[in-house]
Amino acid sequence: MTEARNNGGQGGFSLVSAIFLLVVLASLGVYAVRINVLQQQTVSAALRSAQAFHAARSGAAWGAYRALHGSWCAADTLALSEGGTAGFTVAVQCTQTNHAEGAGTVTVYVIDVLAQAGAYGGPDYVSRRLQVKVMDTV
Repeated sequence: MTEARNNGGQGGFSLVSAIFLLVVLASLGVYAVRINVLQQQTVSAALRSAQAFHAARSGAAWGAYRALHGSWCAADTLALSEGGTAGFTVAVQCTQTNHAEGAGTVTVYVIDVLAQAGAYGGPDYVSRRLQVKVMDTV
């Protein structure tokens, strides 16, 4: 004679607990992967931003030198190809004004710089704009 056992309807309870635990662990795994990807993207964007800033500083220094030592004040474009600023295009524009100061004249050069890399609207696009004012006394 076989005897039937009655578990009181609790036979599937451990299966429900296991499925719930798997769903929670999978959700935590997905969350950890997303956080890691966002961290990497943030670090990459910060690095590109710093590179763009230094490319713009290079353009400002170049424009200031040309304005003060070569009486150049116009618009020009630099294509940087060395170091961390490789791939950046730097647009430099200069305007000058003359002001009488006592017996002399002060020339003020305003140098606008735009450094950019990547395709506008693309995920790798970055740009920085700087404005530098330098003066020369005559």
